[in-house]
Amino acid sequence: MQTLEVFMNSTPDPWNMTSLLENYTYYNNTNITDLQLRNQFILPWWRQMIWTLLFAGMIVVATGGNLIVIWIVLAHKRMRTVTNYFLVNLSIADAMVSTLNVTFNYIYMLNSHWPFGTLYCKICQFVAVLTICSSVFTLMAISIDRYMAIMNPLRPHMGKRATLCIAIFIWIVGAILSLPMLFFYTTYTQNFANGEIRVICYGEFPNRDDNGLSYDEYLYNVIFMILTYVLPIGSMTFTYARIGLELWGSQSIGENTAGQLEGIRSKRRVVKMMIVVVVIFAVCWLPFHVYFIITSYFPEITNEPYIQEVFLGIYWLAMSNSMYNPIIYCWMNSRFRRGFAHFFSWCPMVHVPVESTLSRSEALTSRYSCTGSPQTNIRISRNGTSSCTSSERSCTTSPTTSTSESRFEHDNAHTDAQNSYIDLHDFTATSVVVDETNAMNRET
Repeated sequence: MQTLEVFMNSTPDPWNMTSLLENYTYYNNTNITDLQLRNQFILPWWRQMIWTLLFAGMIVVATGGNLIVIWIVLAHKRMRTVTNYFLVNLSIADAMVSTLNVTFNYIYMLNSHWPFGTLYCKICQFVAVLTICSSVFTLMAISIDRYMAIMNPLRPHMGKRATLCIAIFIWIVGAILSLPMLFFYTTYTQNFANGEIRVICYGEFPNRDDNGLSYDEYLYNVIFMILTYVLPIGSMTFTYARIGLELWGSQSIGENTAGQLEGIRSKRRVVKMMIVVVVIFAVCWLPFHVYFIITSYFPEITNEPYIQEVFLGIYWLAMSNSMYNPIIYCWMNSRFRRGFAHFFSWCPMVHVPVESTLSRSEALTSRYSCTGSPQTNIRISRNGTSSCTSSERSCTTSPTTSTSESRFEHDNAHTDAQNSYIDLHDFTATSVVVDETNAMNRET
């Protein structure tokens, strides 16, 4: 009788945990029609209204914001940089989890009834794990790319083809880690005495003990947390700590020229933005992972009062991470901010300055003018900026842009692009040409 009380009061978990109710029913083939008159897991209407508003707002902001981010990057050539391509990959994952998982899981958690069939029960949980893996691995890839670009500025940077290959590899690894969802998730139908039915979407993991608890499920949850939370957070903490020491810990990086100082400031802005993204990711997902580890080891916790709403709050916090990233980009990156302003230019409350265009009417060109002694050398500094010096006079590299874009260039010319593409090859090629010219002059 104690077992019946446990499973009657337990709360189903719509993710990786199988509640005691489902375990007991499945393994003991108990007809619980006579035990319950109706579904006990339906929340009062006013609580449903509150949670509906919270989840609906999160889904709209997450889906709309991430789709706008994708449009800003892909529709504007100047935004197509390595870092921004990774942000597109991150936005795709966030938009997918909002539309293909959160919407359906919320309906399931609200009424503890899965009306979408066995096939989509598998697909929904597969998409959830896939998008989590893709998001966190993309954040890791961004941190490694920033680390290599800032710590080794003279090495060849990652190209767009390599970025695409890494993105595909991320999704493949995520799909492999998500396969247990396709194999082990299924549905079970529970009939009530009043004629109602309750369909449960749950994980039927193997190697269960007498209480219906699966060691394989517990092991999977632990491995999943290590691979998608502990290791990534540790890796990103290390890389961004080293980057921070490099950009903020040194009194002088390279030569103290205005261009180099602007390059350092632009790198700092990008790093600050990504650190905020990682910190919010860690805060949002920590309660989620801890919940499943604890309930896997202490399943009696699911019998506590209001555990259903506790998990709703934990689940909302984790899934809300997908809506914060577009807000962070708009807040901390002037190019994305102008992109959002362009998208909402139809709104009378949004003012789009004339110079805040993301398109280039003219190509950015570099003009070198050196006079004086033929002993002229172009030197590449540690931050990728160039200076042209001679024994008598000096020359500078000045970009030629249209007046309408001058402010845009000054505000954020290096925010994403310079950190990944500093045009080192162009400067190197120019240096080689100048050196060869000097050699010919000396021979003459």
